[in-house]
Amino acid sequence: MAAKNYEASVLFKLNYASAAHVVINQGGTSSGKTYAIEQVLFCLACEKDKQVITVVGQDIPNLKAGALRDALTIYNKSSQLKKLVKNFNKTDRIFEFYNGSLIEFKSFGSAQDAKSGKRDYLFINEANGITWNIYTELALRTRSKIFIDYNPNTEFWVHDNLIGNDGIELIISDHRHNPFLDKGMANKIESTKDEDHERWRIYARGLTGKVSGLIFTNWFICDDIPNDAKLIAAGLDFGFTNDQTGCIEVYLQNGELWIDELFYETGLTNKDISTRLISSGVSKSTEIIADSAEPKSIEELKRLGWYVTGAKKGADSINNSIDILKRYKFNLTRRSINLKKELARYKWKVDRSGKPMNEPVDTWNHLIDPLRYVALNKLKITPVASTRSKLPYKETNLQNHLSEFINI
Repeated sequence: MAAKNYEASVLFKLNYASAAHVVINQGGTSSGKTYAIEQVLFCLACEKDKQVITVVGQDIPNLKAGALRDALTIYNKSSQLKKLVKNFNKTDRIFEFYNGSLIEFKSFGSAQDAKSGKRDYLFINEANGITWNIYTELALRTRSKIFIDYNPNTEFWVHDNLIGNDGIELIISDHRHNPFLDKGMANKIESTKDEDHERWRIYARGLTGKVSGLIFTNWFICDDIPNDAKLIAAGLDFGFTNDQTGCIEVYLQNGELWIDELFYETGLTNKDISTRLISSGVSKSTEIIADSAEPKSIEELKRLGWYVTGAKKGADSINNSIDILKRYKFNLTRRSINLKKELARYKWKVDRSGKPMNEPVDTWNHLIDPLRYVALNKLKITPVASTRSKLPYKETNLQNHLSEFINI
């Protein structure tokens, strides 16, 4: 069964022709990305004997309502496919082909579960409902190619760990790339622009959404710390098994903060922390402001020769430090990858009605907390006015890459 036998969209053609090991489909609603990928999977199953193709979803109900339903539509509309498919096992959700190939639809409850079985092709459907650990176990056991799709409500592990790496192709699509979409539905999707522009960006244009309720938006990316910036202190947050030990250096220049991530790891003992500080180039004369809830760890680092002090906390110290930091512009070095991830997720808690509370969510803060410690101990409430202007951090719109193939 050749690709030319399908009535297909440009998304089918791009996925079918891709030479990348991992093909990521970021798309708005009704772009046809899942349908197109499954057309590709049927082609691959027919063209090569004894191929194992696994379609993975968050859970079985989601698969039945989405990817499996699309697969059955493709199968039932194609008289040629019906000649090539030996059987569809409804109970096990497996298409069996006369040439020995199969397409199976599965979900996995844990990374341990995902270690079972190997395959030639993998399709991760609605990937933002699946954990990074499950994905990595599945990817390790996939021989030929991986397809991924999702609606880009917000950044997740695809953005953190895959996009931009070698062997990855990103295809951004929206409903305008689906020639089979009903015009009424297309108009309905477009109509969200006036009532909710952010929702329109995500669902009508396939662009990555922004997390609402973020605490810090006053940060930017820089190439490096300026030579004349003054080191204020290092900040250190202790972790071990589940939480990372995070360490940063904070500098001040012209009323702006400049921040460099030093390390961000689990499983570090205090001796390990000392080793990391040395390898990061931290001077033993540099003041390190650490979590005062860990007096034993602070004392052990002192005995190893480090100048460590506990963070001043007290009543409402979290909000006080956030208030101080909001008064500054701060610049992250490009290598401060984990701090960037934390800032992009650090948000206020909300009550049951969705109303923001005056309390941050206690996650994604193992580098933000040491930044707060430095703010509490070392920064003035009112910063010196900045003497330079700065353009805000800019995210490149990758949708422009699609214009190489189609006219948008």
